[in-house]
Amino acid sequence: MTISTSAFIAIARTGRSIAKTVSPRATFPSISLLSHHDDDLYRLSSNTVFRAYTVSPRLAKKAWDPSLDQYKYWNREDSKKGEASYVLDMSPESIQKEARILCLAAENDDANNPLTKGVLPFGAKLLKSGVAPDDFDHASIKEQRPNVLFVSPSCPHARHQLPKMLRLFPSIDWIHVRSAGIDFLESEELPVVLTARPNLVVTNAKGQFSSSLAEYVMMACAYFAKDIPRLLRQKGAKVWHDFDITELRGKTMGIVGYGDIGRAAAKLASVYGMRVVALRRNPAKSEFDPICDEVYGTGKDALQKLMSVSDYVVCSAPSTVETRGMVNADAFKASKADQVFINLGRGPVVDENALLESLKNKTLRGAALDVFATEPLPPDHEFWDMDNVLISPHNMDKTATFMHEATEFFVNENLPRFVLGDALLNPVDPSLGY
Repeated sequence: MTISTSAFIAIARTGRSIAKTVSPRATFPSISLLSHHDDDLYRLSSNTVFRAYTVSPRLAKKAWDPSLDQYKYWNREDSKKGEASYVLDMSPESIQKEARILCLAAENDDANNPLTKGVLPFGAKLLKSGVAPDDFDHASIKEQRPNVLFVSPSCPHARHQLPKMLRLFPSIDWIHVRSAGIDFLESEELPVVLTARPNLVVTNAKGQFSSSLAEYVMMACAYFAKDIPRLLRQKGAKVWHDFDITELRGKTMGIVGYGDIGRAAAKLASVYGMRVVALRRNPAKSEFDPICDEVYGTGKDALQKLMSVSDYVVCSAPSTVETRGMVNADAFKASKADQVFINLGRGPVVDENALLESLKNKTLRGAALDVFATEPLPPDHEFWDMDNVLISPHNMDKTATFMHEATEFFVNENLPRFVLGDALLNPVDPSLGY
């Protein structure tokens, strides 16, 4: 039987030693197939197993085909973990280039430990960490030609430091942002720098925070559907009064910004039996989405249509030049009666004065707000005193490990792809802001 593969690795189980033999082509007279997994195991004898590794068309397409939009973005629930790392571990000779990394982050940011203190993939090396260009030894760093810049939200004044770093180190050709939103990097200087560097790739941590925010969405829906504020008041007063509650089943959830977070919320809503409608820039991308019943484009008319048919509206849009103030007085005037508005994207996307007025005049039943135009929310803001507003301090995705996991995504998923010369996950268009 003749087997042609990219490599054979023979692992001899002989005590503590592991012997590896690599051959581009090998012929064996009798080999029994042990399993049908992503890689195939072939047994020659009782103590030797040959692993034939080659990237199957299915695996290659799922992990690295940039033409398939659904495989360009990471989701910690659905994406297959460690595919590029496995290729690199099994075939280190596949390295196409080194990753020489600079880290722009606060020194005490332990969420970066997988990068600063952990084991990096073959071919990757952290050169230096700092919060500003002055923290980096310009001459010695330039000699090493850094080509990767990792940017953490913990970096003070990151919006000002990033353009300076890019000018100082022109060898950088990939920026990874350790958050889903990149609005904290917006500045007048950055577009100028990026225009001069058209081949610079920017990626983010999209897909790391979606599931926890989706859980928050359903909690917020139930908060109003089951009238949790009334339950708490009655408990405090030791009063036993029953009352009618509302089902979520059969209600419509409208999602403004149908990205990874929006789709995660839609997935849970569909399990509850809710109908889902959504806005997104490219509706065709959700044409065959089994959990979204109807997708509108963007624009004032589309938003008002969504507001008019939705019992619960989830705003998960990023903050960009186009989206700031998008959910305005006209949108709220179009709202379906008894609607609940949930904002977990970015505060500036919503006209808070218009939202406040809609809550006062009962155009809206209530609002659940995790993000605000000004954070922390000022103590004298009227939202604090409103019974029909649920407030959380922009922490509904803040698990104990959420930022560590975001760094692990960079180290375990995107760094190996960079070293292998493959397409990176979570590409961002800085001109769009997402």
